Amino acid sequence: MKSSEWRIVVLKLDHRPERDKRLTTHIGLTARAFGASELQTSGLKDPKIVETLEQVCAQWGNQEFRVTTSVQWKRQLKKWKEENGEIIHLTMYGLHVDKVISEIRESPKSKLIVVGGPKVPFEVFKTADYNVAIGHQPHSEVTALSIFLDRLFQGKNLYTKFQDAKLEILPSAHGKQVRESE
Repeated sequence: MKSSEWRIVVLKLDHRPERDKRLTTHIGLTARAFGASELQTSGLKDPKIVETLEQVCAQWGNQEFRVTTSVQWKRQLKKWKEENGEIIHLTMYGLHVDKVISEIRESPKSKLIVVGGPKVPFEVFKTADYNVAIGHQPHSEVTALSIFLDRLFQGKNLYTKFQDAKLEILPSAHGKQVRESE
């Protein structure tokens, strides 16, 4: 199956609005830019994150990207399995990404990528088809997600241009250059 045919959804566990606004927003930005079609969050609903990500999509493209909050993660894992998708849990306790990425890439199944909260329930480890580590040291979920998606798409996602973008960055060795898309 071609990677463009996968459906990739990122599930952020245990979003806590009082603590996780920036982290969850950055997970959403990374998911959007690097090939996911949706960010789902469990925990409390946070309309500010949805609003911020919708604004980014409106300006920079990929308006098809969706954000769904207050997802019941147990139900979502079960549903994903029933629909023949695979679950990839990013954790420092998993198998090294380099050992499993080829197998994941070759699979035709849509991918639910789970990134953790403060304490990931053991049920997530058990249910996941892959527990994948980006190294075996503590690191951020944003780091794990970006490296995983980069490896999954073999770096091609770094060249993505969204057709519905209103703004476009012009690469520059010095300074910032942005233009309105044609």
